[in-house]
Amino acid sequence: MRTPRLRVPLAFALALVTGAALTGCGTPPWEDGGGSAPDGSATPTATAPAPVPNDLSSGSTQRELQAGAVSATVDYWSPLSMDQWTPGALKPLNMSLTTTVTPDDGKKVYLQQASVVAIPATATGQLAPLAAQTDTATVNPGYLVLSPQSYSQTFQIGAVPEEADRVILQITYDFLMQTAPDSADYAKQTATDVLTVALTAPPAP
Repeated sequence: MRTPRLRVPLAFALALVTGAALTGCGTPPWEDGGGSAPDGSATPTATAPAPVPNDLSSGSTQRELQAGAVSATVDYWSPLSMDQWTPGALKPLNMSLTTTVTPDDGKKVYLQQASVVAIPATATGQLAPLAAQTDTATVNPGYLVLSPQSYSQTFQIGAVPEEADRVILQITYDFLMQTAPDSADYAKQTATDVLTVALTAPPAP
């Protein structure tokens, strides 16, 4: 006696095969680069911090400043290498300045005073400034700075809070310019400059 065969409709068999193929393959959306986690939230991506600006990154810089008819050329540099400009270090800033006058008719220019205010800062804002450092001329009417004469000075930037990653140097120059050649009358002109110098984190203990 023959055992009767179980006949399955062709359409039903194809449906089973197709369903198995659809459910057995494929990549979860959180693994295909779509940026979503299993709970549907976006996958966070790390962003590199912005580099700290550094006007002395090459070791020195030169600035051209204008104060009325007086044009000043200032060179800045530090004998301390940039990798040693840490928050707690004593950081020397050297400067050398000379001026010209337009028109060049014989009037002289004198530097009456130079001052530096150091402001430590982080990426989120400025911290309390250090006390201003001022170099006031000890002769009247000031130090002659008309080219080829020049003014040179070193200012020491003291310790700042450990969280600071830069120091902003606000520099002011007060000039006295003769109103006419050989005149005893002077006009005051002021030039300002700003340098940002990156600080290096101190080595871990």
